[in-house]
Amino acid sequence: MPEDIVLSMKNISKRFPGVIALDDVDFELRGAEVHILLGENGAGKSTLVKILSGAYQKSAGDIYLSGRRTEIRSPRHAQELGISIIYQEFNLIPQLTVAENIYLGRETVSVAGIINRSQMRTDAANLMHQLGVEIDPDSAVTDLGVAEQQMVEVAKALSMDARILIMDEPTSALTEKEIGELFRMIRRLKEQSVSIIYISHRMEELFEIGDRVTVLRDGCLIGTRNITDVTTSDLIRMMVNREVTERYPRQRMQPGREMLRVENLSTAALLQNINLSLFAGEILGVAGLLGSGRTELARAIFGVDAITSGKIFVKGRAQTITSAGQAIALRIGYLTEDRKQQGLILNLSVKDNICLPSIGRLSYMGVVRQRAEEQAASKWVGELRIKTPGIAQKVMNLSGGNQQKVIIAKWLCSHADILIFDEPTRGIDVGSKVEIYELMNRLSDSGAAIIMISSDLPEILGMSDRIIVLHNGQISAEFDASEASQEKILHSALGAA
Repeated sequence: MPEDIVLSMKNISKRFPGVIALDDVDFELRGAEVHILLGENGAGKSTLVKILSGAYQKSAGDIYLSGRRTEIRSPRHAQELGISIIYQEFNLIPQLTVAENIYLGRETVSVAGIINRSQMRTDAANLMHQLGVEIDPDSAVTDLGVAEQQMVEVAKALSMDARILIMDEPTSALTEKEIGELFRMIRRLKEQSVSIIYISHRMEELFEIGDRVTVLRDGCLIGTRNITDVTTSDLIRMMVNREVTERYPRQRMQPGREMLRVENLSTAALLQNINLSLFAGEILGVAGLLGSGRTELARAIFGVDAITSGKIFVKGRAQTITSAGQAIALRIGYLTEDRKQQGLILNLSVKDNICLPSIGRLSYMGVVRQRAEEQAASKWVGELRIKTPGIAQKVMNLSGGNQQKVIIAKWLCSHADILIFDEPTRGIDVGSKVEIYELMNRLSDSGAAIIMISSDLPEILGMSDRIIVLHNGQISAEFDASEASQEKILHSALGAA
């Protein structure tokens, strides 16, 4: 084995009941490299890194660390071996300080057994300096932004002498500026001989930060390439086994009747005098920076956040929407930005999640008709091509992209014809994105009206018919898609005159 190979995973397989998640996969990681792990949702990426991080036990195969065959018994054992993973959902306690989070469970104590908080603060400050960031070790994590919390996770990994760092979708909630800071930190880690396994669906990032890329498809290894030897088209073809010639396949059409109108809507927290209309067959894009009020607008329309003034009209009639139940009854569906915390009940099955908003329609005299539930869930699992062993599978066991599809299925099952999609393709691979875009086309073609909130400007431009831009809780601009550009949207998002 070459000296620069710090990790070698050979013939790795993982079987779950009814599913082969990994089938004879090889993976190698060199010293001080960023190795991209790429594949559609359900391809096996998460399973592979969970085996490496000790969360799963492999069914077959061998793992070698610096040439020595190793059995990784648990997450703690992986950390002892110098392997750390940073998931999309951070493993931090918001009420504790930065230093307390970094050393949680490994506190520095005196001979008398008293926690030496001063030493912990000093050590945490040194780690931040090592990463080239300025974060006060005494700050409560709850007061930090997403990018700063991510830096705390990296510092925690370094405090455990991590030599292999796994980063799962690290830029999914970051601004462009924060992504630049993250990439600078990653380069700094490489200089310190840390090797990084980097999982991302943002194709443009891979060429900026990666050294090599390994592609998985349906649990199998498709290939490993130097990043300089491939193009975006090459990688997409490896991932999906087909050409994806049109990344934003919007089929523009003449809008129909007005489905939703908002007049002078305000909320106590942020929104001020919002006015908009949404028409049948239309996709209305909503753009803006973090904190601009995009998600707050969705929550107000759906009855989650109380409005202090203004009116909402649904299909021409004024409605008072004070709860999600009322919104659902009006055939409004809301795909939330945070699918795991707000969009799904992870411990329930695919069937239960899909049918939950439709439970009244699927019941008779207060008793749920199980056959009707099964038929409804099976229909949408088939139509949306949700990868699951069956409708009884718990949603927590699905990949992120398939969890997103379950949420969409939930609202389609409820017969919603006004749909609010908040970051509908965040954390989803290219092939699945196109499937969701094509689904949005079918929905609008059938007369549904869609509000699409997204921080991905190419997505906003590629899939919207009209675009509104929010800044500080107000609409700062509205564009027809044919007249919009990234520069114009950013100009308005920043509140520039």
